[in-house]
Amino acid sequence: MGSYILRRLLQSAILIFAVATLIAVAVRLIPGDPAYVLLGEGQATPDRVRLLREQLGLEKPVHIQYLEWLGRLARGDLGVSLISRRPVGPDLLQRLPRTLELTAAATFLALLFGLPAGILAAVNRNGPVDLGVSVLALLGVSSPVFVLGTLLVLIFGLYLRLFPATGFVDLTQDPVGHFNRLLLPAATLAAAMAGVIARMARSAVLEVLGEDYLRTARAKGLRERAVILGHGLPNALIPVVAVVGVQMGSLLGGSVIVEYIFNWPGLSTYLLQGIAQRDYPVVQAVVLTVSALFILLNLLTDLSYGLLDPRIRYG
Repeated sequence: MGSYILRRLLQSAILIFAVATLIAVAVRLIPGDPAYVLLGEGQATPDRVRLLREQLGLEKPVHIQYLEWLGRLARGDLGVSLISRRPVGPDLLQRLPRTLELTAAATFLALLFGLPAGILAAVNRNGPVDLGVSVLALLGVSSPVFVLGTLLVLIFGLYLRLFPATGFVDLTQDPVGHFNRLLLPAATLAAAMAGVIARMARSAVLEVLGEDYLRTARAKGLRERAVILGHGLPNALIPVVAVVGVQMGSLLGGSVIVEYIFNWPGLSTYLLQGIAQRDYPVVQAVVLTVSALFILLNLLTDLSYGLLDPRIRYG
């Protein structure tokens, strides 16, 4: 177990280094120049642009800029924003919990609705419940977040006025207002994930329903609910956990549109701002952080298999 974790951590470190290298090169291929953004269209004369590029260090070759950034990164320094001239680290740490909270809330809602729906569909195979769950899961998976998010804003925010349409309130200032504003974007992200979980749970539960140990449990006189939840579900959870781990990682990187629609000030809006302004340190820091979190989630997902099934051993 210990050697497996060390090996995976080493692989993760190599992968993060590869991501850091790719980011450093890719962001500089984005058309545009931060100096023009800072100076503005009317003030961006060639001399002023050249002088500002020298001050920002953009005149150096790309490989020199990369090595300098890598050296700062090794010391835990994510750099300074080219536009605001503020350290990227504090801004990133302020926004990261908001994106993590949105991802966690979406995952909770997806599990709350998707897992029971998948179990019910499997138990009532080919019945009305199974058909209804399949239709809802298909709708959730196939609905684009920009369409679903806009509909939720219109219906629950503007027409029914049950929840605030957009905006953000700090949890410490107004807990009720904070969670009211969290629900709609979390539901938007959770819809597709709930559909995937429901379909995977249905398939996994159907696979174990005919196993011998379940027939033995029934022969002992256990109620069907105890047989499914106590014996069948734990063995069916491994593929569900695998899907949840991948989906959570996707939510971290795929919440760009949702945060923009609901004006949720997380990492995604910070990334969009950095791309629009050609703010290289911001883009590099956000993408690297999301990549590292995605890799960590995959590692934790793999380790959870052994907890769900003691037969699994790590070499």
